[in-house]
Amino acid sequence: MTEVAGRPGDGLAKMPTGIDGFDEMTGGGLPLKRTSLVVGGAGSGKTIFALQTLVNGARQWGEPGIFVAFEELSHQIVENAASFGWDLPALQKDKLFFLDARTSPDMVTAGSFDLAGLLASLGAKAEEMKARRIVFDSVHVLLALLDDPIAERRELYRIHDWLVQGPITGIITSRTQQNQPHLPTNQEFLQYMADCVVYLEHRMVDLVSIRGLRVLKYRGSAFAENEAPLIIGQEGIEVASFAQPLQQLSVSRERVSTGVPRLDAMLDGGLYRGSSTLITGAPGTAKSTLSGALALAACERGERVLYVSFDEPAAQIVRNLASVNIHLQSYRDSGLLLLEWARAEAKSAEAHLLTLRSLMRQHEPQTLIVDPLSALVKAGGSLPALGVAQRLHYLTKRANITLLMTSLLEDRDPTRETSVLQISTVADNWIHLSYLEQGGERNRTLSIVKARGIGHSNQLRELILGNEGLDLAEVYSAGGEVLLGSLRWEKERAETLEKQQLRAELERRRHDVELAEAEAEARLKAVQRRVEARRAELAALMEAQEEQELAWRQYTEDLVQRRTGTDRHSGGSEGE
Repeated sequence: MTEVAGRPGDGLAKMPTGIDGFDEMTGGGLPLKRTSLVVGGAGSGKTIFALQTLVNGARQWGEPGIFVAFEELSHQIVENAASFGWDLPALQKDKLFFLDARTSPDMVTAGSFDLAGLLASLGAKAEEMKARRIVFDSVHVLLALLDDPIAERRELYRIHDWLVQGPITGIITSRTQQNQPHLPTNQEFLQYMADCVVYLEHRMVDLVSIRGLRVLKYRGSAFAENEAPLIIGQEGIEVASFAQPLQQLSVSRERVSTGVPRLDAMLDGGLYRGSSTLITGAPGTAKSTLSGALALAACERGERVLYVSFDEPAAQIVRNLASVNIHLQSYRDSGLLLLEWARAEAKSAEAHLLTLRSLMRQHEPQTLIVDPLSALVKAGGSLPALGVAQRLHYLTKRANITLLMTSLLEDRDPTRETSVLQISTVADNWIHLSYLEQGGERNRTLSIVKARGIGHSNQLRELILGNEGLDLAEVYSAGGEVLLGSLRWEKERAETLEKQQLRAELERRRHDVELAEAEAEARLKAVQRRVEARRAELAALMEAQEEQELAWRQYTEDLVQRRTGTDRHSGGSEGE
């Protein structure tokens, strides 16, 4: 017999149901060898819950089980369950036994009626096949035939005592009252008799079918008390639960590109792998286009991408993105990109999450894009959609999948940054797109509201969509006013002309200075030449003066000699 420990401190052995989410809520499943009551209105999933618990016990843990049907015929139950792919005929060979216990009203009214004989037969069958799980389905049908509160209570306690004495874990299903939806029909004491009470609900919210599960009571064990969304999918029931927190996750330091280089620069290198990013904005602000850029960048890195749209069909998305140089068709053809479209209002938000999980298991993406996630509000209101958004966030965290979600604003005011789903605090990164109207134009802007662990830019940038793709332009601020589009272009053009005029004026003045310098240099050279000429004349005059002085001294000497009649050599003759 499969036995699991309950939550720390419970000390209560439990039988796992194998139903995703429910075992998390209860810390292991239903109480072992005790009686559990599953109640709910028509179509809430009581029979499926009980039968799936038997099937999972037989398949996963090899535990035989018995299904006692008081309302439907056993072959009808087997036929109805065929859509879940459980292959009940194969399990009926040695693991499952179905007993038709429908009782004729004539038999009940003919005399005293009790379940002693039925329970004796079940005991023998259980011992023969070593059954460890048993379901009494729609017991309210049998009890309604008794039409005696004392007899009803007696037979229910007879079932309860039979379960307590044996090694079998029992599940009883019953319908609820309309005026008291949490209580079984006319058998209020059932909830006091059972050790565990599970309430299933099926309601309509905004014309969308919503199912929920709540554990009302669990003797000897702690449990998650809040209602959890319930889905009946292709493989049976799944319960969405937050009972178990995220385990320690490995955090990546790798950066991935958004597909827009200047946005990567604003994010100091891109997004962290495995992070979640929320893009908000009014309709037409290019949320889908930015999502397409990220999808293309991931595909170009050779990564598998799952793109789920609740706005446009896949072919239309591919065509529209091609107009801004984002070409995805080749990656769809290669299987690298799986692009799916669904109408948000076609089913509940939880059903959409179930589809997303199935697609994630099938495609094993490294990048997931949901555009727009806010459309899930149409699928039953904002509260279920918020729960889906949070669980999707945790699913991708566990799998280290980079998640990109888009969301419409809560109203038409582009200055507001409140997302419809209120998940901006959950996302790691928040990019806000908006409009700025001025000069008869409406221009798109982009800003990064937050980016955990990233030193991001706090600047407002203009988002430009062109034939070459997406780009971000620096905004222009003049006198405290931000200018975009044509106004920015006109201002930049005026600045360019002003700079050109300034350069021309500088060039003219530079030329004037050079000309003045040339003229001054020419005049200086002319003066220098005149000075050199005068210096030469002066030197010639000085030389002539010296020659005249030399001639004059010679002349004077000759004159003196003539006057004295002496020869400069006569002294030599007299001495002889």
